[in-house]
This record gives sequence, structure tokens and C-alpha cells, in this order.
Amino acid sequence: MINQKKGLIFGTLVVLLFVASCSKDAGEGGSSTIKGKVYAKYYNKTFTSLIGEAYAPKKDVYIVYGDDASYGDKQETCYDGSFEFKYLRKGKYKLYAYSLDTTLTNPATQFGVIEEVEITKNGETVVTNDIVIADN
Repeated sequence: MINQKKGLIFGTLVVLLFVASCSKDAGEGGSSTIKGKVYAKYYNKTFTSLIGEAYAPKKDVYIVYGDDASYGDKQETCYDGSFEFKYLRKGKYKLYAYSLDTTLTNPATQFGVIEEVEITKNGETVVTNDIVIADN
């Protein structure tokens, strides 16, 4: 009977230590939010003239959780260029939107404009810098 109690106590301690040592990485399942906006600089087709600037509606914004190799989610910007990723855990994130290449080396090429963000506490709302892209 005493050996069973010792075994039960030991087993319980092992499980508790295992659970306590598990740290959750960046990603969904938390109580924090990342907000931001996409700002577009609009050029003519040859990228020789800037024809306007505004916050960009209907642009996809991607989020990468921690050191993941690919994005974990995406949101489309609202009419005012804003986006929001909710229910995130503490950790590091990369946000990006695609921009046209204004160097004219390959005008059809797009590249990701990246903003890095860190959530340091539960329930936090982090507002990123604007993600500035080129478009036409």
C-alpha cells in the first residue's frame, strides 16, 4: 500500500513537471492581438511617376508564427487598409504583404514587405508600423 502511494506521488510529480516544462510557442490559442495597416504608394505602369498614396483595401496580409517556414494565417485588409490577427500567444511574429518591384528589373515581380512584432504578455494588443507597399 505504501509503495503504491509512493508510485502514485512519483507519477503525479513526473506528469506535473512534464506539463510545467511545456512552453507554447507563438501562434493561435492565446488572448493577444496584432493590429496594423497596409499603406500603398501607387505608381504608373512604368514606375516612373508616383500617382497617389493611400491606405490599401483588399490586400492580403500574412502572419508567420515564430520561426515557422511558412505563414500560419492571412487576413484581407478592410476598406481603410486595416487588418487584425486575434487570439495569439506570447512570442515573435512576422507580418508581410506583397509589393510590386519598383526597380524595373522585373516589374511583374512581387516581394514581401515584412514587419516583425513580439507579444510579451497575455491580453496585449500590439499595433505594428504601417506595411508600405508599391502598387499600380
